[in-house]
Amino acid sequence: MTSLSPLRVRLALLALALGGFGIGAAEFAAMGVLPEIARDLLPDLAASDPEEAIARAGILISAYAAGVVVGAPTIAVVAARFPRKGLLLTLAVAFTVGTLASALAPTFELVVVARFLAALPHGAYFGIAALVAASLMGPGKRGQGIALVLSGLTIANVVGVPAITFLGQNAGWRAAYLVVAAIFALTAIAIVLVVPKQPGDPEATIRREIGGFARPAVWLALLTGALGFGGLFAVYTYVAPLTTEVTRLSPAVVPIALIAMGVGMTLGNLFGGRLADRGALRAVFICFGLLVAALFGLALAATALPGLFAGLFAVGFAAAAISPAIQTRLMDVAGDSQTLAAAANHSALNIGNSIGALLGGAVIAAGWGYVAPTWVGLALCLPGILLAVLGGLVTASPARRSANQNEPVGLS
Repeated sequence: MTSLSPLRVRLALLALALGGFGIGAAEFAAMGVLPEIARDLLPDLAASDPEEAIARAGILISAYAAGVVVGAPTIAVVAARFPRKGLLLTLAVAFTVGTLASALAPTFELVVVARFLAALPHGAYFGIAALVAASLMGPGKRGQGIALVLSGLTIANVVGVPAITFLGQNAGWRAAYLVVAAIFALTAIAIVLVVPKQPGDPEATIRREIGGFARPAVWLALLTGALGFGGLFAVYTYVAPLTTEVTRLSPAVVPIALIAMGVGMTLGNLFGGRLADRGALRAVFICFGLLVAALFGLALAATALPGLFAGLFAVGFAAAAISPAIQTRLMDVAGDSQTLAAAANHSALNIGNSIGALLGGAVIAAGWGYVAPTWVGLALCLPGILLAVLGGLVTASPARRSANQNEPVGLS
């Protein structure tokens, strides 16, 4: 790849981050407009049992998560040999079409299908964008490049999701999805204009990509990241009742609490990227230590407003820092299966999100209170740390280290 000016590199990274912003808005905005979706698509049920209608509408969130889990490894395996710029453009267009279909589908069942299809490019986009960003940043700055791409996702939690939720509540949920589709369309244009051409791997085959899963260190890294994000979503999913029932604040404070957590995620993501460039496995241990401390502090201090806000900020900061560290670790241990490993990370994270939300809901349903999900997050951290230790042991021998660490990202 020919040398690029610093301005061109920054613009390319910004284009990739814009796609991450759109993905974050698409993934999380549905949580804020579920009542509107339920009233529009399930009117009879919403009239007779509003809570059941909202719970039924929650299938849309599960359908999106399922699409991420299915699409990430599938697309990555098939597409590893294709030029990466063209692939990113194709995925951005697919996001645009899928989100438009979500906004225009006339029935609940068709919207569910549209959300599943719209999610298929999610993991592949982030995985390929991470590889491109790592190449643009050059040796020694891979983690920072990955973090810059992921920053679009974290910034969406601070700005995009509240704004799109407000739009959906006032102009209808379909208008909210039309705006998200417009963001993806802008991403496609930006990719065409500023992302440089980067070749795929002409020697990539489905067998070789899948072969990455034969490496224990890959599985251990994926599981470690899933448990870390499980701890985050055990808390994130139930921020509203934590704020209103434990801290005894007005529901109007909930968006501010979410913004505090989103700001922590944004800063933590950038911190994790820089830390990963000094050693990915070391960064994983540091970030898990921070997450344990943050969850413990939140559990003890959530009854007071300062403790709630500081705790949510700290949990978001520590958990988001894990993501670029895990992504960089995967690039170290995946060998030739770079595309699959980078994309599969987002499948693992979404599985972790689901596990955290499920276990958090289970302890609440058991009557243990709204602080209990924070303790669930702590419980998930413990096996996460053990898996990270095992991952380090697997790659500790000189032979393993030379085979698994400091692999090129497959871009030139």
